[in-house]
Formats: sequence, C-alpha cells, structure tokens
Amino acid sequence: MKIILAIIFVLFATLIGQLAYLQIGYGSRFKAEVQKSNSAVVSSQVPRGVMYDSKGRILVGNKAKNAITYTKSVSTTADDIYSISNKLSQYIRIKNEKPTEQQVIDYYLGDKKNSTKETAKVPKSIRATEDDELINNRIHDQVRAEHIKLTDREKTAALIYNKISGAYTLSTIYLKNSDLTDKEIAEVGEHLSDLPGVGIGTDWQRSYPNGSSIQSIIGSVSTEKAGLPSDNLQYYLTNGYSRNDRVGTSYLEQEYEPLLKGTKSTSKIWTKSSGNIEQTKSVYSGQAGASLVLTLDAKYQKEVQNSLQQIYSSAIASGAARYSNGAYAVAMNPKTGALLAVAGISRDPKKNKTTNNALGVINQAFVMGSAVKGAMVSGGLINNVITPTNNVLPDTPVYLPGTPIKKSVYPVGTFGALDASTALEVSSNIYMMHLAMNWVHAKYIPKQYIHMPSTAFDTLRHNFNMFGLGQKTGVDLPGEISGIQGKSFDEHGNILSGSVLDLSYGNYDAYTPIQMVQYVSTIANGGYRMQPYVVQSIGRTASNGKKVYIDYNKKPNVQLKIPWTPSELDVVRQGFWRVVHGTNSWGTAHKLKDVKPSISGKSGTAQTFYYDPDHPNQKNPPELVNATFVGYAPSNNAEIATAVVFPGLDPELEGSYTLQMTKAMVQDYFKLHKK
Repeated sequence: MKIILAIIFVLFATLIGQLAYLQIGYGSRFKAEVQKSNSAVVSSQVPRGVMYDSKGRILVGNKAKNAITYTKSVSTTADDIYSISNKLSQYIRIKNEKPTEQQVIDYYLGDKKNSTKETAKVPKSIRATEDDELINNRIHDQVRAEHIKLTDREKTAALIYNKISGAYTLSTIYLKNSDLTDKEIAEVGEHLSDLPGVGIGTDWQRSYPNGSSIQSIIGSVSTEKAGLPSDNLQYYLTNGYSRNDRVGTSYLEQEYEPLLKGTKSTSKIWTKSSGNIEQTKSVYSGQAGASLVLTLDAKYQKEVQNSLQQIYSSAIASGAARYSNGAYAVAMNPKTGALLAVAGISRDPKKNKTTNNALGVINQAFVMGSAVKGAMVSGGLINNVITPTNNVLPDTPVYLPGTPIKKSVYPVGTFGALDASTALEVSSNIYMMHLAMNWVHAKYIPKQYIHMPSTAFDTLRHNFNMFGLGQKTGVDLPGEISGIQGKSFDEHGNILSGSVLDLSYGNYDAYTPIQMVQYVSTIANGGYRMQPYVVQSIGRTASNGKKVYIDYNKKPNVQLKIPWTPSELDVVRQGFWRVVHGTNSWGTAHKLKDVKPSISGKSGTAQTFYYDPDHPNQKNPPELVNATFVGYAPSNNAEIATAVVFPGLDPELEGSYTLQMTKAMVQDYFKLHKK
C-alpha cells in the first residue's frame, strides 16, 4: 500500500508541475491563441436593375421595405437558434406563412427537454443499434403521432427556427420582410442586445407603377424562399450566386439576368475563435443592377392591350369566338425593328376564362391564310416566274383527281384572269396556286394528273423563310419558336401535291404573329428584314433615381435584303394598297379606307378545326377559321407595322375583328405620337 501511495503521489506531483510549467511558461501564448480572430468575406444583395419604357417611365422598379435580418455566426448552436427564435417571436408575427408539419416537429425537438423526453420513449432495442438515422426517424414518427399544437407565437418561432437553421454561416437572411409594422421594428430594435445576430435592414420587391399588363413580357423574379431554379442550380452556383438569391425566372428578367442582378456588396468579418463576430468592415458597397430602356411605350402598350380585350370580348359576346383560344396583336417600327407594343390573350373556351399572354406573340403559331400572299407574289417576281409587266395568270380553279375543287372565296367564273396586284386585292387563291405550279414546273392536267418535283416544298418554304416566315426572328426574348411545318410527303414517300398548293396561299404551315409583323415590315420598308427587339439601351440609374446614364444603345440589325427591283416591289405595294383602298367589290379590307394616315395591308382567313383536349378523337369537330391582318401606315412612308391574329373564329360570324383591332392600333399610335 505504501508503494502504491508513493507512486500516486509522484504522478500527482508530476501533473501539478506540468500544469505549473504550462501556465507560467506558455499561459500568455495560449491566451492569445484563444483570443485570436479569423476573417471571412461575406456578400449582400443589391437592388435589381430598373426597366423604363421608351419615354422614360418606370415599367418595373424596386420598392424598398423594412426587414428583420439575421447573420449566423460560426459558434451558433441549435440551443442558440431555439432561444433566439423564441425571443424574437415575442416581438414579431409572421402571418403570411404557416409552418409545415416537419417544421413544427423540428422546432418542438429544438427544446432539449422535449428531445430528451422523446429519446427516452424510443425502445431500447432501437437505441441499442446506435443507428442515428433509425433513432431520429423513430423520434420524428413519435412526435408526428402526438399532433403537436402550437400557439400563434410558437408558429412564428417555428418559422424563424427553420429559416435560421437553413442559413449559411456568416450569411445574412431575411426573417421577416413583408408587412413589418412600426411597432415590431421598435420592439426588435429595443432588444437587439438580447438577440445576437438579429438586425434591422432593408429589402426590396419588384413594383409596377404603370400597371402589370406588361408583366407577361417583363417576366418575374423568384422569391428568396424559392431561391435559385433547380433546373439551373449548378450554373448559378458556379457564377457566384447563393442558394436563396432571387433571380429572373422568365422573359426579360431571365434574358438579362446577368445585367439586372448587379454586383453584391462585400464586407470583411473578423471572428474570434469562440465564433463571436468581433468586427465588420465594408470592402465594396456593391453596384445596383443595370437599367434597361425598352422600345415599348407604356401608354401605347396599355391602349393596345385594352383594345384587344374589348374587341375580343365583343367577339366572344357575339358567339364568333365561342371556340377561340385567344387573340394576339403586335406593332413594330418597320425601319428599325423596335417593338412598339406586344399584346396577347389566352382563353380557355370551356371555362371562358381569359388571361394576359403577350408572349403568345412569339411562342404561339397559327396557319395565317391569305395574309402571307405578299411573300408568295414577291417570290414569283424575284424568281422571274412573273414580271412587273407580265404577271397575268388564268383564274381557273384547280381540279385534282379525287379531291374537292380548289378555288377562291368568290364564285367560279368571277374573273377570267388576274394580274398580281388585283390577285392580292381580291385575295385570289387560284392565282397563287397557278403561280406555284409555274414556279416549281409542275405537270398538271385538270381532273386527271398532277406531278410536282420533290423539291417543291423546299422552293416555296425557302422563299417564305426569306421574309422571316417559318424561322425564328431573333427577338431578344426567350421562348421564341420557329412555327410549325406541315408534312411534305405521305407514308409512301410521295410528295403531297395538294398541300404544296395549300402552302402557296397560306393554308398549310403555321407562323407566329411576330414573324408576320417582321414580314410585313419588310414590304413596308422596301426590302430590309429587320431583327425585332425590345431592349433599346442599357445604362445605370443615378442615385437620385431621376436620370439614366446610357452605356449601350441597340443598333438596328438588317438580317437580309430582299433582292427586289423597285418595279417588283411596287407590284406588291400596289396590291396591299388596293386591299384597303381599291374599288373591286371583292376587296377584303375596305373598312379601313377612311383611317388616317392611310393603311396598306393584307387580310387572311385559314380553315382550322376546334380541338377538344377532353375528346381528342372527336368526329366532325366544329369548323373554324383563323382571321388575320398585317398592315403598315402611312402607306407611302411607314412608321408602324402591325399584325393581328384572332384564331378559331366561327366562319359565319367572323366579322371584321382584325380590322377593328388594326384601326385602333394605328389611330392610337399616331394620337400618342403627334409630331
């Protein structure tokens, strides 16, 4: 026993000596090590870029609002989070959110007493496995079965607990950034010393001071809660975004995201080894997002959208649009390609519910009918199938073996022959079919035989493509489609000759409204196919918000020059003039004759059918027509080009809705833009 006690004494003496040596010799060094601080750089959000219309009016801006923020320190524990959540819930209420069942469970177990109690309920056999995942699942199942009920204060605490738990270390998040009252701000401010990491800051949200009708073009921004889109998560993370950053998710907000987001402010934070923040210093104040100046005029855009809604509503009321699924209108400066107004309506025919859908102008395609005949005649002239002085063709219907007669709207025999301008004026399908057959060198014997080369579709489509029909225009908006191309050959590889003829007068392939306005602009400006665009310039908004410093201006882009001669172009323009101002009783747009300034253009109707998604194999679906009109004004020096499409109208009640819309668009434009 004496030997053992002696050994113990020696060991204790050695330990005490070592402790004394460390305390005296290295105490100050260890103390400095404990107090040593580390530094880290953190970033914060900046206001998103503002969008203006062509007159400098704010279309979409940022509305500042107070917010309760939280910055998570390195040393924050689960107990700290639970404590802060409960304290803060005494001063604020979150009413626009409700905690999920899982969030309630997490908050409930955040209390150590509850966690210990629930752990004790887990069967010993499960605890003996030492499988943390299995034990946690069992605990959560137990709590779920207990149906925990929280008070309003505890529900707020649960939401705060969830937000803080999911925050990154040294990142700042918003705990409440909407409907924050002055009383809540005051009470939180008074108790900030008891709420480590909590602060009072400023957040922003998108505002639309000139109305939200244009929002379907501008697009939307994700919420902080939604954060980065999951389908592009890796792209955003590699470009410096945080998971809860707000980004543009559609249209202009998405297309110009790299410019609109700005550059985040950065601060350097020093923390002690204990994890507490010791000092914060601003390194870079950040730069607000770039400002976009659009080509659209907010007032004109609103007038066009209102006119479209009113005229389309009258079409519904009359029964003409009973099966219609929408209407679209677009206006463009034919000399530059700048879009002046983009309006659209989507409709559910069964529920008779309509919604704004301006982007249908670029992502909806329709068979446009006779409105495309200007491109067909142009192609015939350019390829010397007809000439300005020799363009008369017989107006005899086309009889294909085994198919109904292919003719124009007017009675057979109304005209013996037509020249190109008159064919456009009276909208002759027969003229276009004969022009197509001559063009592709078809062999045709009425009622007996027709043979077309396998390249016939390619020949006509190449010509339509030259005017932008059937291919993307390149407009600076995401989601544009190129249209819909019909089949060229049957299942045996034989060319669909009858469909070639249908294509010649616009009753086969489908085009978008923006392609139609680009096409008619090309005729209006003398042959320059201009790229449409919405963003005119990019710049920076002054700190007072009253001035924009421009850094970049969009230059008009000529995509293609149509190889017309002046006399060839004059044939088409004369036809478009006579469509509105001609004297032939079969003219299709005489109701626009008295509009000032004068309009030239081309109307169209294309046969279609009502498709019922609930009965896709419906027999004998209702026959409908797509009504269209493309035009420009003034006729001799166009400043505006328009395209209007009313798809799916009753052919007996079609009326003149597209002409009414065109008239409103032209008159409203010149009323707002008097020189």
